[in-house]
Amino acid sequence: MNPFRLSPFFILALGALTLAACGGDNKPEAPPLPQVSVIVAKYESASLEVELPGRTTPSMVAEVRPQVTGIIQKRLFEEGSTTRAGEMLYQIDASMYSATVKSAEAALAKAQANHTNAKNTNLRFAELVGIQAVSQQQYDDSQA
Repeated sequence: MNPFRLSPFFILALGALTLAACGGDNKPEAPPLPQVSVIVAKYESASLEVELPGRTTPSMVAEVRPQVTGIIQKRLFEEGSTTRAGEMLYQIDASMYSATVKSAEAALAKAQANHTNAKNTNLRFAELVGIQAVSQQQYDDSQA
């Protein structure tokens, strides 16, 4: 017997099984159609605004610093306004400075009195040095 020879019964059984596996009316079902929407394009203007966070740095910086110390009584400008060089910006309490002015005036009066006294002494010594009533050193000191 030939090992490669197939019996007719075996071939018939194999064919029946093959047909049974294929099935009858089992067709694969087509996927459903996708749902789509339609938008009609039309021309119109639209504003384009975007708010972005950011930081800026000024191109020039002006630092306002006082030349004297004191208590500010009044601001003489409006914030954000333009000012000119030399313009007064603040009014400072003058009580502390008026006391300093009074003290300086008193020192000036004392210096003027000392000057008048020294001038008179020098005039007297000029006469006295000629008759050698005062030394030359005293006269030189009075001139200085």
